[in-house]
Amino acid sequence: MARVEPVPDAPAAVADVGGESALVVADYHAGIERSLRREGLEVDSQADARRERLLSLVVREGVERVVFLGDLGHQIGTPEGAEREELEALVRECPVPVTLVRGNHDGNLDDVLGVEVTPGEGARFGDVGFVHGHTWPSREVLDADVVCMGHEHPAVRLEDEVGGSRVERAWLRGPLDPGPFREHLGERVEVDAELVVCPAFNDLCGGTWVNVEGQGFLAPFLPEALPSADAYLLDGTRLGDYRYL
Repeated sequence: MARVEPVPDAPAAVADVGGESALVVADYHAGIERSLRREGLEVDSQADARRERLLSLVVREGVERVVFLGDLGHQIGTPEGAEREELEALVRECPVPVTLVRGNHDGNLDDVLGVEVTPGEGARFGDVGFVHGHTWPSREVLDADVVCMGHEHPAVRLEDEVGGSRVERAWLRGPLDPGPFREHLGERVEVDAELVVCPAFNDLCGGTWVNVEGQGFLAPFLPEALPSADAYLLDGTRLGDYRYL
């Protein structure tokens, strides 16, 4: 069975990807600050701090590759200005090869950065399948033991006994139901995989509050393909089935 283990207190995991160890990171959203400023929010650039957090995890975990689960960039289309500079510095300074699973924000990053980029429907490395989640995964991805996805930026809202609340990024892990994929493909699909929905690495990009009524999933196969799943905080705290939080 493939292993995908979250890094304690970090929005990243380490996975065995066919003989290599990889740091798995979802939704980096380089350059998001520019978009936030356009919306009227005064946000200083966190590009350097974001890059240092990522690179320190690469070194600390001793991985041989980084797999970005889509939305490495933020601007839809060819990145420009500060975003392009941030992305180029990240790839240049990363001490290991980079693989990007194409997300809906990633535009022409393969031409700009010269890194390995998978199709939007994802790819399988060893026994682990990777997909961003904005589109349906390939059959190859569904045949993996574990499927990792991003796109959702899952988070939970926690309340205390006196009415205070806070929002925390979270992991979702549960068995993948083949039903939606059979309906989509119009043929029988055998799926025996665990789905891991990864939290966003970038803490500025908001998220889907999975335990708040009215919050909908973004992926075309969720929530139907994940009828039950446990939620975990970044520190490893298991909260139980997200549907009943």
